[in-house]
Amino acid sequence: MIISRPADPVGAPKTENTPRAIIWMLVTTFFFVAIDVQGKELLQRYDVTQVVAVRFAVHALFAALVVGIVSPWAVVTRSPRSQIMRSLSLLVTTSLFFMAVRTVPLAEASAIMFLGPILITALSYPLLGEKVGPRRWAGVGFGFLGALLIIRPGTGFLAGGALLLLGAALGNAFYQIVTRRLAKRDHPLTTALYTPLVGALVTGLAAPAAWISPNAGDWALMVGMGLAGGIGHLCLIRAISLAPVAVVSPFGYTSLLWASLFGYSFFGDVPDAWTLAGAAVIAMSGLYILYREQVRGVSVR
Repeated sequence: MIISRPADPVGAPKTENTPRAIIWMLVTTFFFVAIDVQGKELLQRYDVTQVVAVRFAVHALFAALVVGIVSPWAVVTRSPRSQIMRSLSLLVTTSLFFMAVRTVPLAEASAIMFLGPILITALSYPLLGEKVGPRRWAGVGFGFLGALLIIRPGTGFLAGGALLLLGAALGNAFYQIVTRRLAKRDHPLTTALYTPLVGALVTGLAAPAAWISPNAGDWALMVGMGLAGGIGHLCLIRAISLAPVAVVSPFGYTSLLWASLFGYSFFGDVPDAWTLAGAAVIAMSGLYILYREQVRGVSVR
């Protein structure tokens, strides 16, 4: 039996429901921070490669199961090269972030990752050909100022993982830019299926060299990471299917609240005033850039 693909699933009519979209986005941030918490705990005992390998393997199996049940036609992509690039960028982002959070508190790490939308703006001209006006460039500048407040060159934070986090934020920005391109060509479930693919393949080949047999509790954490990744991405898809990206994106900044709460509860980390101030500057810069994009009609969906 041949399963045919709908003519244009990307352009199908959508029914907006902003309150539900916001709830889905809040749930998304919870699951994404849950990945970070479980990863930080596991990295005290296991190599990054092993932790990332299980996280992507479980995520890949979960995505394949969902797509196989809901929409088998979603295995067909119109942009295989872009899907691979996007999946690779997620692998780089995840690996660098996990390498950093071995020593960096979750709140500080999450705050630096807020640079993602700001870096997207900085890269949108060379990679997407989008014109960036002086107001959005000012937002980019203030965003980096907020990052400096958190990093505070000369305090030792730069050597303690900040460079890795900046690399992760850059990888995340590239990941989001490729996602923009794919949104016009592939169905969201297709993208969800390919999201963990490269990570699962690459780390699956590398993990045996550094493998340490986990106990039952650590297996549960590793599997939990993968499930959190799969569920989180589905929640994100649901959020942006119910409301414009410009409406739901600001609620992604609530990840700092989850990161601070979990960081204190599980690791005893308390974000200092500099971190909170820097995160506030970055968040305000990101929101301002998002506002300017909405005014200009850029990336509304």
